[in-house]
Amino acid sequence: MATLWSEQGALRRKPIEHIEEPEGAPSEQLTRTLGLWQLTAIGVGGIIGAGIFTLAGTVANGVAGPAVLVSFLIAGVASAAAAFSYAEFAGLIPKAGSAYTYGYAVLGELAGWFIGWDLLLEYTAIVAVVAIGISGYFNFLLAETGASLPTWMLGAPGTGEGHRFDLIAAVLCLFTAYLLNLGIKSAARFETVVVVLKVLVVLLVIVVGFFHINTDNYTPFFPYGLGGAFTGAATVFFAVFGYDAMSTAAEESKDAQKHMPRAIVYSLAIAMVLYVLACLVLTGMQNYTEIDPESGFSSAFKAVGLPVIADIIAVGAIIGILTVMFTFMLGVTRVWFSMSRDGLLPHWFAKTHRTRHVPTRVTWIVGAASAAIAGFVPIGEAAELTNIGILLAFAVVCTSVIVLRYRRPELPRTFRTPLMPFTPAVGVIASIWLITYLRVETWIRFVVWFLIGLVIYFGYSYRHSKLAAPGSGPDTTAGGAPRV
Repeated sequence: MATLWSEQGALRRKPIEHIEEPEGAPSEQLTRTLGLWQLTAIGVGGIIGAGIFTLAGTVANGVAGPAVLVSFLIAGVASAAAAFSYAEFAGLIPKAGSAYTYGYAVLGELAGWFIGWDLLLEYTAIVAVVAIGISGYFNFLLAETGASLPTWMLGAPGTGEGHRFDLIAAVLCLFTAYLLNLGIKSAARFETVVVVLKVLVVLLVIVVGFFHINTDNYTPFFPYGLGGAFTGAATVFFAVFGYDAMSTAAEESKDAQKHMPRAIVYSLAIAMVLYVLACLVLTGMQNYTEIDPESGFSSAFKAVGLPVIADIIAVGAIIGILTVMFTFMLGVTRVWFSMSRDGLLPHWFAKTHRTRHVPTRVTWIVGAASAAIAGFVPIGEAAELTNIGILLAFAVVCTSVIVLRYRRPELPRTFRTPLMPFTPAVGVIASIWLITYLRVETWIRFVVWFLIGLVIYFGYSYRHSKLAAPGSGPDTTAGGAPRV
């Protein structure tokens, strides 16, 4: 028992030394092809989506009023605290896996395992939720043209009379898996083009909407009090991350130590500027009580006599939300790949395609799993799976950056989290605070998933971990190199 809970056991840490050395056989390695702006596009693609097209209107209408702007700023500050921590680790440990790898390297194998195990569920569920959301927009546009699909394929059981399966959502999940399996270079090129189109739509909303602002709509600015703005922040927080999933692609970056920290900071900064300007336009065009909580911007432009712009926004919403699917499916497949390469999950999953050098096995499994969730589970139930693991990952990364800064201050860091330890401490506090807003049902699902993970770790992962091999004790890597 003493060995189990020692640095030879469940607390053993993944080496940080020799971070540029390739891991595993050539069939278990990823190709470094992504540049700075491709990484930034993936980050922006993961952040800007449902938050700007749906959540802004929802929070403005019934939670914060015009102070939805403040809600996004509060959420942005909390998210930035975590983003700086991710940026420091991304420059220090340019390996696939993101929070899983960071936790493994600093807090030990068991902590890394549970973060990775949580993210497998959370990211897969996010892909499914986003697909369901796109399906709703798609069906709306079909109805606008007078076309319709058979009732049985319009939604999951319980979402409407005759609904049996959300076919559009399931197909979108499989299409995203297909796209990722083309190879990271081709997939990232597609993602970059789509993100540019999305940003152009958001800029169109901001520029055109600016000329239809009525400043009287900003009064009262805090109709629900300051508490409403804070409550809104807890809601929109889930629209201001995405860089965490992007950071899982560190091992596919041309110069990860230099580019990953910049891409994380740039993507969040770009997204926050667009969020703030869009909120100003939305609450200025319509009184907060009249904003449609489901399609805020479309209804606002229709209200001022611009139905064509409203339709463009609807199409832009579909395009914009699609990029979120790409980013989070990329994230879950790289976390799974990393855990398998480390021996914590069966090694079979760590194999990459012989020419495209992407983890095709894992990608198709995630595509099928997310398609099943999207097709058979109502969006509300699927959304409940997406919160707690990511917040815990944020807390772990922020804690780890403090621990490692004091444990190994001499390590070469291409980016250093400012105002240490205040900044990461804000990230930890914000994450724990937001966790308190989650429903009891979310905690029950988390505990069940946690227990399943506990059984798998001690039944398989603990014994099969690469760090359990001879010569890979607390002071050496599997190859005998010094360990952190």
